[in-house]
Amino acid sequence: MGGARFIAGDWGTTHLRLFLCDGEGTALDQRNGPGAAESTGRFATVFASLTADWDSEHGPLPVTLCGMVGSSFGWVQAPYVPCPARSQQIAAACTTIEGRIYVLPGLSCQNRFGAPDVLRGEETQLLGVLGRLEPRQLVCLPGTHTKWAVVEEGEIRDFFTAPTGELFAVLREHSVLARPPQGGDAAIEAQAFNRGVASVVAQPDAQILHRLFECRSRTLSGDLPATAAAAYLSGLLIASDVHGARRALARAFVPGTVVLVGAPRLTQLYASACAALGLHTDQVDGATASLAGLTEIYHRLS
Repeated sequence: MGGARFIAGDWGTTHLRLFLCDGEGTALDQRNGPGAAESTGRFATVFASLTADWDSEHGPLPVTLCGMVGSSFGWVQAPYVPCPARSQQIAAACTTIEGRIYVLPGLSCQNRFGAPDVLRGEETQLLGVLGRLEPRQLVCLPGTHTKWAVVEEGEIRDFFTAPTGELFAVLREHSVLARPPQGGDAAIEAQAFNRGVASVVAQPDAQILHRLFECRSRTLSGDLPATAAAAYLSGLLIASDVHGARRALARAFVPGTVVLVGAPRLTQLYASACAALGLHTDQVDGATASLAGLTEIYHRLS
């Protein structure tokens, strides 16, 4: 492990994680701070307050930042790089602040459904896993807006977005289908999730709109505990997401392995749905992938 060489930061909507790194991307120290939404109008002040002691000890270091820090409400609005895109194109499109802070761009494409699509932040995670991928690989990045990306020979070819997490949150918080559980049992919720997945597997061609009310009707009939309705809803949505992506990206599923990148608890749910649908998975922690991607950009810029 060497001395500090650069600062890497994942500045999302709600959270900021900064890492003091050596030349290989190993984190020597970490700081946490407010997300981009809370930092609007004071990004420079927030960043300076969190890194002042690092600057004092190591001098001004180069910085690579990804996430919503580069959005329309971020520190600076970074561009979108059109797909297909490689790491060198992403590095070249970074937006510079104060001569040493590099904000990564997002990616854009015309997706498989003929619609414009964008992502921001996930490009860094994709860069972080490129070295472990097959020549042609499907990568799923679960989250509020789940991304399904096709990577081929080190190039991010295209992607599309499924707002699975957002739909789950909206239905759980603002509908009668699946109210948030109050002191639910984890084992019962796990069983309910698996039942939701199994229901999709049993009738894979049924439209998700025709299945959602089950979350309500099964609880009213006593078939499902009310505290487990949200877990059942999660199983329906995630399994439907996986099934739909498999149909839309049939060629990319060869040889049948999906690389899942994100928060471990969420990637495990997706892994369970994939397994039920006959798909193998490889799970990668999203924070680890982000740091690896930020390190890749640091090397390219150096």
